[in-house]
Amino acid sequence: MSKLYALTNQKGGVGKTTTCACLGTAFTELGKRVLVVYLDPQAALTTSLGFDPDSFEQTIYNALIDDEFPIKGVITETKVHNLFLLPSNLDLSGVEGELIGEIGWDRTLKDALSPIVKGYDFILIDCPPSLGLLTTNAPMAAERVIIPVQSEYLALRGLKQLNRIISKVQKKGNPKLKVKILRTMHDARTAHTKEVVEELERVFGPQVYQPIIKRTIKFADSALAGEPILIYAGRSEGAEAYRQLAKEVLKNDR
Repeated sequence: MSKLYALTNQKGGVGKTTTCACLGTAFTELGKRVLVVYLDPQAALTTSLGFDPDSFEQTIYNALIDDEFPIKGVITETKVHNLFLLPSNLDLSGVEGELIGEIGWDRTLKDALSPIVKGYDFILIDCPPSLGLLTTNAPMAAERVIIPVQSEYLALRGLKQLNRIISKVQKKGNPKLKVKILRTMHDARTAHTKEVVEELERVFGPQVYQPIIKRTIKFADSALAGEPILIYAGRSEGAEAYRQLAKEVLKNDR
């Protein structure tokens, strides 16, 4: 059975999509079969893996609005061996209006993924930068939420609101859901960044992953090339950080 992880933060630009693609790639290097699911209408993950979002006639949107939709047919192979994509595009922007008010709307994603969960070791769900219907569906389907947090003070404030949503999910539908924090966009040159890193460790303790993802232009370059940094710049510090993260995730699972 797959391990389902939701990567979420209502703040944009914190590295959710980068982490989804790079952690997935790191898992494949460890012999795992991985599916990445993109729940954001902006389709950055689809683009960063080398695809044109407009080229897909059917996406995760179809699986969410149609209980009988054959979801396996939408899953696409990527350039990375054993890394597969369940894509999205702008069609997904209308899904909240169609699902809200439906019975069990918060379990729609879980139900949609149920026919395919046995086919992968890991399913990584990349959530939109919001606290809406899609972001609520993801932790309902997952067993772990990974929150990428930029190393700055305002990011700490945003964690409180997100934690309230996660607490509601734990109480009302997914009591076994666990939360982990990944420090991203790290700039070691500033004292402020160091203070935030230390504060996260003090407040959240063992919930914080040890690897820290440092800010580097290579992430933007790799996205432009349509390749995860582990493929584009495999020996870079950023690529190695995600390899260490994958090993820690596997260790935690055991």
